[in-house]
Amino acid sequence: MTTARDIMHPGAQWIPAHETLDRAAQLMRQLDVGALPIADADERLCGILTDRDIVIGCVAMGHDPSKVTAADMAKGTPRWIDAGSDVDAVLQEMQGHQIRRLPVIENKRLVGMISEADLAHHLSDQQIAAWAERVYANG
Repeated sequence: MTTARDIMHPGAQWIPAHETLDRAAQLMRQLDVGALPIADADERLCGILTDRDIVIGCVAMGHDPSKVTAADMAKGTPRWIDAGSDVDAVLQEMQGHQIRRLPVIENKRLVGMISEADLAHHLSDQQIAAWAERVYANG
């Protein structure tokens, strides 16, 4: 059985909720990623911050990214998957919530992220096509 751990990109890193968006952008550049899970004070997932969130939700709105925090951008209930979950559960979670990045958690700790690129490397063309159709479907 292929699990979330098998297809994830290991070594994902949190951005603490109190960190500012300019620091988040620097960390994204350093790690060469487009999204960071947001951790609360107890290192529990409280959201996901994307590069698009920073640009559209902060900069384009005229806000100062050195004054807006990751917590300010955290909205809704964050989605995640257990490292031992099978690939079908991963696909269901991503398709069901139309998300493109999924944090992987083990024993309440972040152990990796699953992105579109990770799926492309580990799934068949048919599985990828079905996933994309559901994730990118309108409404």
